[in-house]
Amino acid sequence: MAIQECIQNIDSTGQELSQHGSSVFPVACYHDDLKQANVAWHWHEELEAVVVSEGNVISAAGSRKIQVKESCGFFINTGVLHGAWNAEKGNCRFHSLVFHPRLIGGRDSVFWQKYLHPILTDTSLQMVIFDSEETWHKDACAAIEEAWQAMVQEYPGYEFQVRAALSKLILLLYNHCPLSGHEPSPKILRNGERIKSMLQYIQQYYEEPLTIGMIAQAAMISESECLRCFRETIGTTPIRYLKQFRVQRAAEMLITTEKKIADIGELCGFQEMSYFAKSFREMMGITPSEYRKKEKENEKEMDQGTGGSTLHADHVYGKFCAGSRWDK
Repeated sequence: MAIQECIQNIDSTGQELSQHGSSVFPVACYHDDLKQANVAWHWHEELEAVVVSEGNVISAAGSRKIQVKESCGFFINTGVLHGAWNAEKGNCRFHSLVFHPRLIGGRDSVFWQKYLHPILTDTSLQMVIFDSEETWHKDACAAIEEAWQAMVQEYPGYEFQVRAALSKLILLLYNHCPLSGHEPSPKILRNGERIKSMLQYIQQYYEEPLTIGMIAQAAMISESECLRCFRETIGTTPIRYLKQFRVQRAAEMLITTEKKIADIGELCGFQEMSYFAKSFREMMGITPSEYRKKEKENEKEMDQGTGGSTLHADHVYGKFCAGSRWDK
């Protein structure tokens, strides 16, 4: 089975470092269970195509957040900061493919120059939602699911089927999405570099007391510009993002270490246990002790071969995201 373990390895700017597929076949498929853990803000050079298999998903790209229903899907363009989380309390799963555009055609090909390049460089196509209201939306979701199933089954020649299905997806986008023909504006590029610098600073110094001023200084901008940049780029505030990042680090330590809960909270930048417990519950839905207990029970069930719904201890960050009930 070609479904890769969904572990995001993210660098200090939020760029995902995990290799999706191989150098000769740059595509990977994933099955995400958002009831257990959400998808963090991250970005990658590859394109991403998703079909919601169960429940409703909130898909976010920059400050844009849209609910995507079951059997519908979405497309994320290259270099776009994005994340996803469960829109409700029930089951929520989706199939995703992350693939480099060169899978469709290299830079010297007509496929790249005529079809891929206009899509990759169009700032209006950060995220495209396939809501099934139009015929081509259904065709796009069918193409994504076809490629995903081929990846999973790995029947002889499946590589051709994957490339053909994803090529169809690109053609559908090219034919039906209005292309502005404009390169990213200087403002968009500047905001992108600033937010990456500030995310890097937060992720490096989250254990320490941080202020908006300190975060803003990382990008050499004013506090008001820092707030505007966060709001316009990822739709939250720097302090909310900081708190959420601290909680996800704490969740990882709760599973991977035997440290006391109070010590974990302090190591993750929470000076008061009550505030740590409150923040953790707001974002994870359960207390730190309940989270640790539940994961241990899941691991025991998995060891015994009785199933269980793992919380993915080794990639909590890769499944954590701002927004929804936390972003208030």
